[in-house]
Amino acid sequence: MRINATEFGSITIDGETYDHDVVIGLSGEVKKRKKRLSKAQYGTSHIISKAEAKAVFEKGCDVIIIGTGQDGNVRLSAEAKDYFDKHRCQVVLQRTPEAIDAFNRSQAHKIALMHVTC
Repeated sequence: MRINATEFGSITIDGETYDHDVVIGLSGEVKKRKKRLSKAQYGTSHIISKAEAKAVFEKGCDVIIIGTGQDGNVRLSAEAKDYFDKHRCQVVLQRTPEAIDAFNRSQAHKIALMHVTC
């Protein structure tokens, strides 16, 4: 599993381009991000809610790498941060281009949430 590239509005993973935010599970499965879980609480997908954190987290995950967008606008809510801390899951928040590098280099049991726009 390798993330090849990103540009505003898309991300390419193992040669396949996606035009929406994605979640990459422990198995390497790529799914569309369920932004509505955060939008329902905060009115925006730029704040990750506890509900979305629960939906993304997988048992056995050591780290979640969050691509915060091309400009870095996504952040964790305090409740989502507490949820990941409770499950001893390290959180790496970086602009999406840097998060891709972190994901590709990491040997940890990892999941990713990649925001592809702002």
